[in-house]
Amino acid sequence: MNVLVIPEDFRKDQFILQPIIEAMFSRLGQPAIVEVLKDPLVGGIDQATNREVLLEILRDNKWKVDFFLLCVDRGGESSRRVALDGLEAHLNAALGATKFMVAEHAWQELEVWVLAGHDLPKEWVWADIRRAREPKERYFDKLVASRGLQDDAGGGRKTLGSEAARRYRRVHSRCREDIQVLEKRISRWIQDRTVMTWEEAFKTL
Repeated sequence: MNVLVIPEDFRKDQFILQPIIEAMFSRLGQPAIVEVLKDPLVGGIDQATNREVLLEILRDNKWKVDFFLLCVDRGGESSRRVALDGLEAHLNAALGATKFMVAEHAWQELEVWVLAGHDLPKEWVWADIRRAREPKERYFDKLVASRGLQDDAGGGRKTLGSEAARRYRRVHSRCREDIQVLEKRISRWIQDRTVMTWEEAFKTL
């Protein structure tokens, strides 16, 4: 299976998305070649959720891609799921029955997936990390500094993202609203090409 991940901005996000999505497909027992979109550069949430931009990406790649994953930050925006649901429906109608596109929002930022795979300071409360509107600044950057990884590729994301992916089961167990739901939706599509909505998948957890 060929998977194309569409990030808000690949320059840092690739170091999180590539290893963790690969680990997800491995857990599902589905061999997959995972690629993070680099051309065109999608610059921020507005472009990443623009229908015309995404339709062009799908048209250019659907001949070689089986599964498209748009992955953006939730960023504390409770309305983002509704917008992503509408986007999904529109784009899947354009793709047809043999391809699938899922739009997911990391709760609240992709860096939380990395944090989920690491041993964190005892004074950090996981529920607080999940609720934080800016977990990069409040938690992730501090983890990077504590490991001396400021000069690592992606500002520490290459090393920490790979390490988190190797502990994917832990990431899965701590990220219910995004990782668990996404894995459930992908699993169902692999099994019988059924398209589950985010809400339907969430209710089954």
